[in-house]
Amino acid sequence: MATATEPAASARQIHPPEDLYARELAFLAAYDRGPRPPAWRLTPRAVVTFVMGSGDELKLPEPVEGLPRALTIGAKFVGERALVERCVVTLAGERGLLLVGEPGTAKSMLSELLAAAVCGTSGLTVQGTAGTTEDQLKYGWNYALLLAQGPSRGALVPSPVLTAMTTGAVARIEEVTRCLPEVQDALVSLLSERRIAVPELAGGPDAQVHAAPGFTLIATANLRDRGVSEMSAALKRRFNFETVGPIGDHDAETALVRRQARAAVERTGTAYAVDDTVLEVLVTAFRDLRTGRSAEGWEIERPSTVLSTAEAVSVASSLALAAAYFPGDRDVLSLLPGHLLGVAKKDDPADAARLLSYWDAAVRRRAEHGSATWRTLWDLRGVLEG
Repeated sequence: MATATEPAASARQIHPPEDLYARELAFLAAYDRGPRPPAWRLTPRAVVTFVMGSGDELKLPEPVEGLPRALTIGAKFVGERALVERCVVTLAGERGLLLVGEPGTAKSMLSELLAAAVCGTSGLTVQGTAGTTEDQLKYGWNYALLLAQGPSRGALVPSPVLTAMTTGAVARIEEVTRCLPEVQDALVSLLSERRIAVPELAGGPDAQVHAAPGFTLIATANLRDRGVSEMSAALKRRFNFETVGPIGDHDAETALVRRQARAAVERTGTAYAVDDTVLEVLVTAFRDLRTGRSAEGWEIERPSTVLSTAEAVSVASSLALAAAYFPGDRDVLSLLPGHLLGVAKKDDPADAARLLSYWDAAVRRRAEHGSATWRTLWDLRGVLEG
Protein backbone atom coordinates (compact mmCIF):
# COMPACT_ATOMS: atom_id res chain seq x y z
CA MET A 1 0.00 0.00 0.00
CA ALA A 2 1.31 3.46 -0.89
CA THR A 3 2.08 5.81 1.99
CA ALA A 4 1.20 9.48 2.20
CA THR A 5 4.64 10.34 0.81
CA GLU A 6 4.63 7.52 -1.74
CA PRO A 7 1.62 7.82 -4.07
CA ALA A 8 0.38 4.83 -6.00
CA ALA A 9 2.19 4.32 -9.28
CA SER A 10 -1.06 4.63 -11.22
CA ALA A 11 -2.01 7.98 -9.66
CA ARG A 12 -1.83 10.87 -12.11
CA GLN A 13 -3.03 14.44 -12.02
CA ILE A 14 -3.74 14.41 -15.76
CA HIS A 15 -4.14 11.44 -18.09
CA PRO A 16 -3.03 11.82 -21.72
CA PRO A 17 -5.92 11.55 -24.19
CA GLU A 18 -4.78 8.17 -25.51
CA ASP A 19 -5.31 6.77 -21.97
CA LEU A 20 -8.29 8.88 -20.94
CA TYR A 21 -10.25 8.03 -24.08
CA ALA A 22 -8.79 4.58 -24.79
CA ARG A 23 -12.23 2.97 -25.06
CA GLU A 24 -13.48 5.55 -27.53
CA LEU A 25 -10.36 5.17 -29.69
CA ALA A 26 -10.69 1.39 -29.74
CA PHE A 27 -14.40 1.67 -30.54
CA LEU A 28 -13.82 4.07 -33.45
CA ALA A 29 -11.08 1.80 -34.85
CA ALA A 30 -13.61 -1.03 -34.99
CA TYR A 31 -16.54 1.13 -36.05
CA ASP A 32 -15.06 2.85 -39.11
CA ARG A 33 -13.01 0.46 -41.23
CA GLY A 34 -12.71 2.73 -44.24
CA PRO A 35 -9.44 3.71 -45.93
CA ARG A 36 -6.70 5.01 -43.65
CA PRO A 37 -3.50 6.91 -44.47
CA PRO A 38 -0.27 4.96 -43.87
CA ALA A 39 0.30 4.05 -40.19
CA TRP A 40 -2.93 5.72 -39.00
CA ARG A 41 -4.90 4.05 -36.21
CA LEU A 42 -8.21 5.59 -37.35
CA THR A 43 -9.73 6.80 -40.58
CA PRO A 44 -9.66 10.58 -41.11
CA ARG A 45 -13.43 10.66 -40.60
CA ALA A 46 -13.11 8.80 -37.29
CA VAL A 47 -10.39 11.22 -36.13
CA VAL A 48 -12.78 14.13 -36.67
CA THR A 49 -15.52 12.24 -34.82
CA PHE A 50 -13.16 11.56 -31.92
CA VAL A 51 -12.32 15.26 -31.58
CA MET A 52 -15.75 16.77 -32.25
CA GLY A 53 -17.98 14.02 -30.88
CA SER A 54 -20.56 11.84 -32.61
CA GLY A 55 -23.70 13.54 -31.34
CA ASP A 56 -25.75 10.38 -31.65
CA GLU A 57 -24.96 6.88 -30.47
CA LEU A 58 -22.79 4.82 -32.83
CA LYS A 59 -23.29 1.07 -33.26
CA LEU A 60 -20.64 -1.45 -34.24
CA PRO A 61 -21.47 -3.48 -37.37
CA GLU A 62 -20.62 -6.62 -35.42
CA PRO A 63 -19.68 -7.44 -31.81
CA VAL A 64 -16.04 -6.93 -30.77
CA GLU A 65 -14.73 -8.53 -27.60
CA GLY A 66 -14.04 -5.99 -24.88
CA LEU A 67 -16.02 -3.20 -26.54
CA PRO A 68 -19.61 -2.05 -26.08
CA ARG A 69 -21.90 -2.66 -29.03
CA ALA A 70 -22.92 1.02 -29.05
CA LEU A 71 -21.23 4.17 -27.79
CA THR A 72 -21.68 7.92 -27.96
CA ILE A 73 -18.38 9.72 -28.60
CA GLY A 74 -18.13 12.82 -26.46
CA ALA A 75 -17.08 16.20 -27.87
CA LYS A 76 -13.64 17.24 -26.65
CA PHE A 77 -12.89 20.39 -28.62
CA VAL A 78 -15.24 23.35 -28.85
CA GLY A 79 -14.72 24.96 -32.23
CA GLU A 80 -15.49 24.72 -35.91
CA ARG A 81 -15.72 21.24 -37.38
CA ALA A 82 -14.34 22.61 -40.65
CA LEU A 83 -11.16 23.65 -38.83
CA VAL A 84 -10.64 20.14 -37.47
CA GLU A 85 -11.34 18.61 -40.87
CA ARG A 86 -8.70 20.84 -42.48
CA CYS A 87 -6.21 19.83 -39.79
CA VAL A 88 -6.90 16.14 -40.42
CA VAL A 89 -6.53 16.53 -44.19
CA THR A 90 -3.19 18.30 -43.64
CA LEU A 91 -1.92 15.44 -41.50
CA ALA A 92 -3.23 12.84 -43.95
CA GLY A 93 -1.11 14.54 -46.62
CA GLU A 94 1.96 14.19 -44.33
CA ARG A 95 2.37 17.96 -44.29
CA GLY A 96 3.35 19.99 -41.24
CA LEU A 97 0.45 21.57 -39.32
CA LEU A 98 0.90 24.82 -37.40
CA LEU A 99 -1.85 25.82 -34.97
CA VAL A 100 -1.73 29.53 -34.15
CA GLY A 101 -3.87 31.69 -31.91
CA GLU A 102 -4.08 33.65 -28.70
CA PRO A 103 -2.98 31.92 -25.48
CA GLY A 104 -5.65 29.74 -23.92
CA THR A 105 -7.53 28.79 -27.09
CA ALA A 106 -6.86 25.03 -26.72
CA LYS A 107 -4.19 24.75 -29.43
CA SER A 108 -2.17 22.30 -27.36
CA MET A 109 -5.23 20.27 -26.45
CA LEU A 110 -6.24 20.02 -30.10
CA SER A 111 -2.75 18.90 -31.09
CA GLU A 112 -2.81 16.25 -28.35
CA LEU A 113 -6.19 14.94 -29.46
CA LEU A 114 -5.14 14.77 -33.11
CA ALA A 115 -1.89 12.97 -32.31
CA ALA A 116 -3.60 10.48 -30.01
CA ALA A 117 -6.23 9.65 -32.63
CA VAL A 118 -3.81 9.40 -35.55
CA CYS A 119 -0.94 7.41 -34.05
CA GLY A 120 -1.99 6.38 -30.55
CA THR A 121 0.33 8.69 -28.60
CA SER A 122 0.50 12.40 -27.88
CA GLY A 123 3.73 12.08 -25.95
CA LEU A 124 6.30 12.60 -28.72
CA THR A 125 6.61 16.25 -27.76
CA VAL A 126 9.29 18.95 -27.65
CA GLN A 127 8.60 22.07 -25.60
CA GLY A 128 9.93 25.07 -27.44
CA THR A 129 11.87 27.59 -25.35
CA ALA A 130 14.81 29.94 -25.82
CA GLY A 131 16.93 27.11 -24.39
CA THR A 132 15.72 24.41 -26.80
CA THR A 133 18.67 23.02 -28.75
CA GLU A 134 18.96 21.39 -32.15
CA ASP A 135 19.80 18.12 -30.40
CA GLN A 136 16.36 18.14 -28.77
CA LEU A 137 14.84 18.17 -32.27
CA LYS A 138 17.21 15.56 -33.70
CA TYR A 139 19.26 13.32 -31.44
CA GLY A 140 21.75 13.14 -28.62
CA TRP A 141 24.16 10.53 -27.34
CA ASN A 142 24.47 8.07 -24.49
CA TYR A 143 27.95 9.23 -23.54
CA ALA A 144 28.81 6.10 -21.57
CA LEU A 145 28.22 3.97 -24.68
CA LEU A 146 29.80 6.58 -26.91
CA LEU A 147 33.04 6.48 -24.93
CA ALA A 148 33.01 2.69 -24.67
CA GLN A 149 32.03 1.81 -28.24
CA GLY A 150 32.40 4.94 -30.30
CA PRO A 151 29.60 6.37 -32.46
CA SER A 152 26.97 3.76 -33.16
CA ARG A 153 23.22 3.55 -33.61
CA GLY A 154 23.01 1.92 -30.20
CA ALA A 155 24.63 4.92 -28.54
CA LEU A 156 22.33 7.38 -30.28
CA VAL A 157 19.48 8.81 -28.15
CA PRO A 158 16.61 9.78 -30.46
CA SER A 159 14.59 12.93 -29.91
CA PRO A 160 10.78 12.68 -29.87
CA VAL A 161 10.87 13.97 -33.45
CA LEU A 162 13.31 11.27 -34.55
CA THR A 163 11.22 8.61 -32.80
CA ALA A 164 8.15 9.83 -34.66
CA MET A 165 10.08 9.70 -37.94
CA THR A 166 11.19 6.12 -37.49
CA THR A 167 7.77 4.88 -36.34
CA GLY A 168 5.57 6.86 -38.73
CA ALA A 169 3.97 8.81 -35.89
CA VAL A 170 3.02 12.42 -35.14
CA ALA A 171 5.55 14.62 -33.35
CA ARG A 172 4.47 17.76 -31.53
CA ILE A 173 6.45 20.97 -30.98
CA GLU A 174 4.93 23.38 -28.49
CA GLU A 175 5.58 27.14 -28.87
CA VAL A 176 7.80 26.76 -31.92
CA THR A 177 8.34 30.54 -32.20
CA ARG A 178 10.05 30.53 -28.81
CA CYS A 179 12.85 28.42 -30.27
CA LEU A 180 15.84 30.36 -31.58
CA PRO A 181 15.92 30.81 -35.38
CA GLU A 182 18.90 28.48 -35.82
CA VAL A 183 16.97 25.73 -33.99
CA GLN A 184 13.87 26.35 -36.10
CA ASP A 185 16.01 26.05 -39.22
CA ALA A 186 16.67 22.41 -38.34
CA LEU A 187 13.02 21.76 -39.16
CA VAL A 188 13.31 23.10 -42.71
CA SER A 189 15.31 20.21 -44.15
CA LEU A 190 13.56 17.74 -41.89
CA LEU A 191 10.13 18.66 -43.28
CA SER A 192 11.28 18.89 -46.89
CA GLU A 193 13.77 16.02 -47.21
CA ARG A 194 12.14 13.82 -44.56
CA ARG A 195 15.43 12.56 -43.23
CA ILE A 196 18.00 13.42 -40.58
CA ALA A 197 21.70 13.08 -41.26
CA VAL A 198 23.90 11.62 -38.53
CA PRO A 199 27.39 12.74 -39.61
CA GLU A 200 29.04 10.93 -36.70
CA LEU A 201 28.03 7.67 -38.43
CA ALA A 202 29.34 8.74 -41.84
CA GLY A 203 30.04 5.83 -44.11
CA GLY A 204 27.70 3.45 -42.32
CA PRO A 205 24.16 2.36 -43.18
CA ASP A 206 22.79 4.44 -40.31
CA ALA A 207 24.33 7.73 -41.46
CA GLN A 208 20.86 8.91 -42.43
CA VAL A 209 17.55 8.26 -40.71
CA HIS A 210 14.60 8.36 -43.10
CA ALA A 211 11.01 9.13 -42.15
CA ALA A 212 8.61 6.19 -42.25
CA PRO A 213 5.23 6.59 -43.98
CA GLY A 214 2.79 8.41 -41.74
CA PHE A 215 5.29 10.73 -40.08
CA THR A 216 4.21 14.32 -39.71
CA LEU A 217 4.55 17.19 -37.28
CA ILE A 218 2.15 19.48 -35.41
CA ALA A 219 3.51 22.74 -34.02
CA THR A 220 1.79 25.46 -32.01
CA ALA A 221 2.52 29.17 -31.75
CA ASN A 222 0.95 31.98 -29.74
CA LEU A 223 0.10 35.18 -31.57
CA ARG A 224 1.35 37.07 -28.50
CA ASP A 225 4.81 35.63 -29.20
CA ARG A 226 4.96 37.08 -32.70
CA GLY A 227 8.41 38.60 -33.11
CA VAL A 228 10.01 36.58 -30.31
CA SER A 229 11.70 34.33 -32.85
CA GLU A 230 9.92 34.97 -36.12
CA MET A 231 9.72 31.93 -38.38
CA SER A 232 11.61 32.14 -41.65
CA ALA A 233 9.71 32.20 -44.93
CA ALA A 234 11.23 28.83 -45.80
CA LEU A 235 9.89 27.23 -42.63
CA LYS A 236 6.47 28.84 -42.98
CA ARG A 237 6.10 27.32 -46.45
CA ARG A 238 6.48 23.85 -44.98
CA PHE A 239 3.47 24.23 -42.70
CA ASN A 240 -0.22 24.63 -43.26
CA PHE A 241 -1.39 27.35 -40.89
CA GLU A 242 -4.68 27.03 -39.00
CA THR A 243 -5.88 29.71 -36.59
CA VAL A 244 -7.63 28.51 -33.43
CA GLY A 245 -9.85 31.32 -32.17
CA PRO A 246 -11.79 31.91 -28.97
CA ILE A 247 -15.07 30.05 -28.49
CA GLY A 248 -17.75 32.01 -30.31
CA ASP A 249 -20.86 30.70 -28.56
CA HIS A 250 -21.57 31.95 -25.03
CA ASP A 251 -23.51 28.86 -23.96
CA ALA A 252 -20.84 26.51 -25.33
CA GLU A 253 -18.11 28.39 -23.46
CA THR A 254 -20.12 28.33 -20.23
CA ALA A 255 -20.70 24.59 -20.56
CA LEU A 256 -16.98 24.01 -21.17
CA VAL A 257 -15.97 26.11 -18.17
CA ARG A 258 -18.47 24.26 -15.97
CA ARG A 259 -17.34 20.84 -17.19
CA GLN A 260 -13.63 21.47 -16.77
CA ALA A 261 -13.98 23.25 -13.43
CA ARG A 262 -16.14 20.38 -12.14
CA ALA A 263 -13.54 17.84 -13.28
CA ALA A 264 -10.70 19.79 -11.65
CA VAL A 265 -12.55 19.93 -8.32
CA GLU A 266 -13.67 16.33 -8.39
CA ARG A 267 -10.04 15.24 -8.89
CA THR A 268 -9.39 16.59 -5.39
CA GLY A 269 -12.16 14.42 -3.96
CA THR A 270 -14.38 17.36 -3.06
CA ALA A 271 -17.85 18.25 -4.27
CA TYR A 272 -18.43 20.87 -6.94
CA ALA A 273 -20.73 23.61 -5.63
CA VAL A 274 -20.71 26.71 -7.82
CA ASP A 275 -24.07 28.12 -8.81
CA ASP A 276 -24.72 28.42 -12.55
CA THR A 277 -25.50 32.09 -12.03
CA VAL A 278 -21.94 32.69 -10.87
CA LEU A 279 -20.56 30.86 -13.90
CA GLU A 280 -22.81 32.87 -16.19
CA VAL A 281 -21.48 36.13 -14.76
CA LEU A 282 -17.89 34.90 -14.90
CA VAL A 283 -18.06 33.87 -18.56
CA THR A 284 -19.95 37.04 -19.49
CA ALA A 285 -17.28 39.23 -17.87
CA PHE A 286 -14.47 37.34 -19.61
CA ARG A 287 -16.18 37.62 -22.99
CA ASP A 288 -16.93 41.33 -22.52
CA LEU A 289 -13.34 42.14 -21.62
CA ARG A 290 -11.90 39.83 -24.27
CA THR A 291 -13.85 41.33 -27.16
CA GLY A 292 -14.09 44.94 -26.00
CA ARG A 293 -17.87 44.93 -26.40
CA SER A 294 -20.65 43.73 -24.15
CA ALA A 295 -23.53 41.52 -25.25
CA GLU A 296 -25.68 44.65 -25.15
CA GLY A 297 -23.33 46.41 -27.57
CA TRP A 298 -21.62 48.73 -25.07
CA GLU A 299 -17.99 49.63 -25.82
CA ILE A 300 -15.53 48.35 -23.21
CA GLU A 301 -11.84 49.12 -22.80
CA ARG A 302 -9.97 45.86 -23.39
CA PRO A 303 -7.17 44.84 -21.02
CA SER A 304 -3.83 43.90 -22.58
CA THR A 305 -4.02 40.57 -20.74
CA VAL A 306 -5.57 37.70 -22.71
CA LEU A 307 -8.74 36.72 -20.88
CA SER A 308 -9.01 33.28 -22.43
CA THR A 309 -11.37 30.41 -21.78
CA ALA A 310 -8.48 28.63 -20.05
CA GLU A 311 -8.21 31.53 -17.59
CA ALA A 312 -11.98 31.40 -17.04
CA VAL A 313 -11.67 27.69 -16.19
CA SER A 314 -8.90 28.51 -13.73
CA VAL A 315 -11.02 31.14 -11.97
CA ALA A 316 -14.08 28.87 -11.91
CA SER A 317 -11.98 26.06 -10.42
CA SER A 318 -10.64 28.41 -7.74
CA LEU A 319 -14.15 29.53 -6.84
CA ALA A 320 -15.30 25.91 -6.66
CA LEU A 321 -12.38 24.94 -4.43
CA ALA A 322 -13.07 27.90 -2.15
CA ALA A 323 -16.70 26.77 -1.86
CA ALA A 324 -15.58 23.20 -1.11
CA TYR A 325 -12.85 23.94 1.44
CA PHE A 326 -14.42 27.00 3.10
CA PRO A 327 -18.15 26.22 3.01
CA GLY A 328 -20.40 28.92 4.38
CA ASP A 329 -17.58 31.39 5.04
CA ARG A 330 -18.73 33.78 2.33
CA ASP A 331 -20.77 34.03 -0.83
CA VAL A 332 -18.80 32.57 -3.76
CA LEU A 333 -19.87 35.49 -5.94
CA SER A 334 -18.09 37.87 -3.56
CA LEU A 335 -14.77 36.19 -4.44
CA LEU A 336 -15.12 36.85 -8.17
CA PRO A 337 -13.82 40.47 -8.30
CA GLY A 338 -10.60 39.54 -6.53
CA HIS A 339 -9.93 36.65 -8.89
CA LEU A 340 -10.68 38.80 -11.94
CA LEU A 341 -8.25 41.42 -10.66
CA GLY A 342 -5.55 38.78 -10.27
CA VAL A 343 -6.02 37.67 -13.88
CA ALA A 344 -6.19 41.21 -15.29
CA LYS A 345 -2.94 42.33 -13.63
CA LYS A 346 -0.80 39.48 -14.96
CA ASP A 347 0.70 41.35 -17.92
CA ASP A 348 0.21 45.03 -17.14
CA PRO A 349 -0.62 46.67 -13.78
CA ALA A 350 -2.53 49.33 -15.74
CA ASP A 351 -5.10 46.67 -16.58
CA ALA A 352 -6.42 47.05 -13.02
CA ALA A 353 -7.72 50.48 -14.04
CA ARG A 354 -9.32 48.99 -17.15
CA LEU A 355 -11.10 46.40 -15.02
CA LEU A 356 -12.33 49.20 -12.74
CA SER A 357 -13.56 51.04 -15.82
CA TYR A 358 -15.52 47.91 -16.80
CA TRP A 359 -17.13 47.94 -13.35
CA ASP A 360 -18.07 51.60 -13.73
CA ALA A 361 -19.60 50.96 -17.14
CA ALA A 362 -21.08 47.53 -17.88
CA VAL A 363 -21.41 46.24 -14.30
CA ARG A 364 -23.04 49.47 -13.11
CA ARG A 365 -25.46 49.63 -16.04
CA ARG A 366 -26.55 46.03 -15.55
CA ALA A 367 -27.05 46.67 -11.86
CA GLU A 368 -29.20 49.71 -12.69
CA HIS A 369 -31.27 47.58 -15.06
CA GLY A 370 -32.41 45.49 -12.10
CA SER A 371 -30.11 42.43 -12.09
CA ALA A 372 -29.59 41.35 -8.47
CA THR A 373 -26.42 39.44 -9.34
CA TRP A 374 -24.81 42.38 -11.10
CA ARG A 375 -26.00 44.65 -8.27
CA THR A 376 -24.04 42.46 -5.86
CA LEU A 377 -20.95 42.77 -8.05
CA TRP A 378 -21.40 46.53 -8.27
CA ASP A 379 -21.50 46.72 -4.48
CA LEU A 380 -18.14 44.87 -4.43
CA ARG A 381 -16.42 47.59 -6.50
CA GLY A 382 -14.26 48.50 -3.52
CA VAL A 383 -12.39 45.19 -3.81
CA LEU A 384 -10.85 46.47 -7.06
CA GLU A 385 -9.57 49.64 -5.40
CA GLY A 386 -7.68 47.84 -2.67
